[in-house]
Formats: sequence, structure tokens, C-alpha cells
Amino acid sequence: MAAKHPAHASPARHVADAGGTALGIDIGGTGIKGAPVDLSTGTLQGERFRLETPHPAKPRTVAEVVGQVTRHFDWQGPIGITFPGVVSRGVVHTAANMDRSWIGLSATEVFGPALEPGLATPFVVNDADAAGLAEITHGAALGQNGVVLMLTFGTGIGSALFVDGHLVPNTELGHLQIRGKDGEHRASAKVRDDKNLSWQKWADRVQEYLDHVEALFSPDLVVFGGGVSKHPEKFLPLLHMRARMVPAQMANNAGIIGAALAAAGAARKAAESENGNSTRPAKTAQPAKSAQAAKTAQATKTAQPKSTRARSTAAAKRTSSSSTRSRSARAKSAHSKSAHAKS
Repeated sequence: MAAKHPAHASPARHVADAGGTALGIDIGGTGIKGAPVDLSTGTLQGERFRLETPHPAKPRTVAEVVGQVTRHFDWQGPIGITFPGVVSRGVVHTAANMDRSWIGLSATEVFGPALEPGLATPFVVNDADAAGLAEITHGAALGQNGVVLMLTFGTGIGSALFVDGHLVPNTELGHLQIRGKDGEHRASAKVRDDKNLSWQKWADRVQEYLDHVEALFSPDLVVFGGGVSKHPEKFLPLLHMRARMVPAQMANNAGIIGAALAAAGAARKAAESENGNSTRPAKTAQPAKSAQAAKTAQATKTAQPKSTRARSTAAAKRTSSSSTRSRSARAKSAHSKSAHAKS
């Protein structure tokens, strides 16, 4: 049995406690869906709006569908968007189940032009990371400390890793090598459907994958998400781990809820940073003023008329000559007194 840890307060939990709403949009292999989210409760504010994912899923066509979702809700606040790949500082680095033309692009720049003018810049997050944020804030992993791992079984295998409530982003553990191929190519829910595997045979494949994951991370809790989470009784009793295993609770809304949380968290962080900059003392500007004063003094000196500089130079020479004559007279007087004393 996994060790028990004190309940944590994750950054996403702080966002939820602050309340408010944000729009979450989840990009999937077959559909793009979204809804406004009540951050404090993790519930959708109204019905989800869903459109088909275009094929091929190229940046421009996907962005146009995302724009239609935002316009459907006439949204004006923070917008979070999931993406099925590695997203670091807004840039897409992998797109295993999307068109490869995404790789190297700034996701925010792709989606921005498709949104209505004046809307907030969307925040883009890995899809499994978003699902994990939903579960650790409002779902099956709420309050769980230590190492928490969420695995989503769908077209591939997504992963979200948390340490004491803090997300370790973009783990993409579905690409761990099992028997010479990506783990998700052996044990995803799609593989079970394509090969018409029984729950037992599929569980055998998942077990082999889990053995590798547990050896690497020794999680305290593993949350199983994706479509299979609707039927935990079919497969969870067939799996064995030292970690506690539970099904996800947020179901198909996890990506939407997590995207909204991520967007609200990014907006909050940006606001705190801006407020910090506006209240920072202006001490660092002092050296610049001193340098400017020196430049001004030099410029003033250089700007003096030539006649003025000449008179100043002549006066300095006269002062120096007068001082020399005075020292010479004192020396002669001392010599005369010395000679008189000797005689």
C-alpha cells in the first residue's frame, strides 16, 4: 500500500480557490470541444460545444475550428487550449497524432489570429497535463501528496506527473519503449479496439507497460483516465502495482477543465508579475542618471566658446607663473639670511 502524505495545496488548487471562470477547449483526434468552467467547483457552465477535428489536422484549419468554439460562447476572459503533444513556452515540439507541420510553431501565434480581436492570448497546454490538473484539483487525486501519475488511455497513452501537487510538464510517457516500439502502440485503448482484444489480454499489455513506469517513478497514486475510465471494473482488478490505482473522475470533461485552470493560472501569474514590476523601486535607474550627468558636464565643457576657454587657460598660466616667482623670492631671501649668519 502506498504511503500516506499530508494533503497539499497545489498551484492549481490556489487558482480554484480564487474562483472565477475561464474557457477550456480540448483538441482531440476526432473532436474539438469546449465550455466555460467554474474554476472553484470544476463544473462546466452550460453545455459543451463540439465540432469535428479537421483532417488533416493542420494548424490553420484546427485554429479556425477553435475560433468557432470561442465565438459560440461569445467569450471575453481567459482561454485555455489543450494540444496532444509537447508544448514548451507556447512552442509545439512534438505532434505524434497531429499533422507534423505543427512542430516548431508558436501555438499561441497560430490560434491568436483565429480569435476575435481584443481577446486574451490563449494559453496552450499538453492535453494529458490538462487532464491531470483537473483530477488533482477537483477529482480522483484531490489532496494527494507525493508522486501522482495520471495515465490517459485513448488514441495513444498520455501522462501527467505531479510531485507534491506541482506539475512536471510534458512527460509523454506513452512513448516509453516496450519491446522495441512506443508503449502506446501496444497498450492504448485504440490498440484494444483495433485488435479486438479481450480485457484480460489488453490488461496483460498494460501491465507490462506499468511495470516500466513504476520502476522509473515509484508513484504513490496512479489515476487511469480516457474512455476506459468508464469501466474500471473491467480492467483495474487485473492490474497490480505497489501504488494505489483509481479511475479518473472528471471523465470527458477533464481536458476542458484542466485547460481552463491552466489559462487562469497563467493569467494570474502574469498579473502578479506586472504588479511586481509596477511597484519595484527605481534604484536601478540611479547609475544611468549619474552617467547622464557626467555626459552633460562634459558636453557643457565642450560647448564653451573658444575665447572663454583661452582666457581660462591664460589665467591658469599666470597663476602658475606668479606662484613660481613667489617660491623663487622666498628661496633667495632664505639664502641671504644664511650667508649673513655665517659672516
